[in-house]
Amino acid sequence: MITSKQRAFLRGKANDMDTIFQIGKGGLGDNLIKQLYDALEARELIKIRTLENCEYTPREAADEISERLGADVISVVGYRIVLYRESRTKKNYSLMIKHI
Repeated sequence: MITSKQRAFLRGKANDMDTIFQIGKGGLGDNLIKQLYDALEARELIKIRTLENCEYTPREAADEISERLGADVISVVGYRIVLYRESRTKKNYSLMIKHI
């Protein structure tokens, strides 16, 4: 579980990040979940955008993805979702988070 200070730290890091995935009318299929899993393993922190034609609200999509991938929802603002999950191999933020 991430503390509010850690969440704020990661939210700040995500401000400069580009959105790397979009969720549209295709929803949350197995292929998208696999790609999100791989992206979280490689980057630990990712930003996703839900399109207006998505069957899920951004909050519903964030909750569903986090449940399926074991990730933490850092923020949901508008149509943007930021997720974090500590990587098993490539640790980018884990050392910084433990010291906060």
